[in-house]
Amino acid sequence: MSHRVTLIPGDGTGPELAAALETVIAATGVDIEWERQDAGLDVMEEHGTPLPDGVVESVRRNKVAIKGPITTPVGSGFRSVNVALRKALDLYACLRPARSIAGVRSRFDDIDLVVVRENTEDLYAGIEHMVGDDAAESIKIITRRGSERIVRFAFEYARAHARRKVTAVHKANIMKCTDGLFLRVAREVAAGYPDIEFEDRIVDNMCMQLVQKPELYDVLVLPNLYGDIVSDLCAGLVGGLGVAPGANIGAEVAVFEPVHGSAPKYTGMNKVNPTALLLSGVLMLDHLGEAEAARRMYDAVAAVIGEGKNVTYDLGGSAGTSDMAEAIATRLRA
Repeated sequence: MSHRVTLIPGDGTGPELAAALETVIAATGVDIEWERQDAGLDVMEEHGTPLPDGVVESVRRNKVAIKGPITTPVGSGFRSVNVALRKALDLYACLRPARSIAGVRSRFDDIDLVVVRENTEDLYAGIEHMVGDDAAESIKIITRRGSERIVRFAFEYARAHARRKVTAVHKANIMKCTDGLFLRVAREVAAGYPDIEFEDRIVDNMCMQLVQKPELYDVLVLPNLYGDIVSDLCAGLVGGLGVAPGANIGAEVAVFEPVHGSAPKYTGMNKVNPTALLLSGVLMLDHLGEAEAARRMYDAVAAVIGEGKNVTYDLGGSAGTSDMAEAIATRLRA
């Protein structure tokens, strides 16, 4: 089966990482027809925006996209290309797995967590204003619709991937209306999934427990702000953003991307670690229904990292981006 996917290489080191992704995906044997679309600082001069309309149209048409990192421009009409894509395509669910890989330096070696973050509301809705000259006010928006669909997404993901438990994370002890609504809706939705264990945790306690005993947790579902913070915490448990994949998923469209930045100072140096984008590619293959190829690709990435020979400098090696990708592709072809 052939899949048509929008490829947004990004800027900075993004194009090098995208080339590595193409190399490894090709080695899986999955037939991907890439539709390349450029976005980011490199297209600002020509289009007057880092996100031309054609990029959004391509993603909407193909339903699936994967993108390299993109620098957030200064002075644009939106906070970032990532945020603009999420808003334009209603990508309400941010999926951030955090899984230990042997060979990646970390204080833990047995992490297997999935963070599901609501992507469209909460304090990140950006509804704020000054109150006089000496105070500022931000409005926290939590809706029943937003809460229900993100919690349902978490349970459906857990069921589809044989996960054992969903934990709703909140601060309902203090914010009784907003987080209280999120928690009430989570409990209502959980009642429809008796095959999956459900519990809730207050967010500050959750952060402490993730450091002390992460093995007790599985899938975490959180409102936007807490999800942003806790997903980076979980990435730290497995070695950092360089090995942290991500996906932003809506009812009809999904965009896969690494969590880290574009590292412009390394542009053209064939130096940066491609793992986060490659693991985002694993998520993409799984989303496309290519579960076996996704498993083989993950295993190949983990094997090359574990071997420690053909890895980038941050993983303790001296290989370039393309060298590491080729080593992974060779293992897949074996």
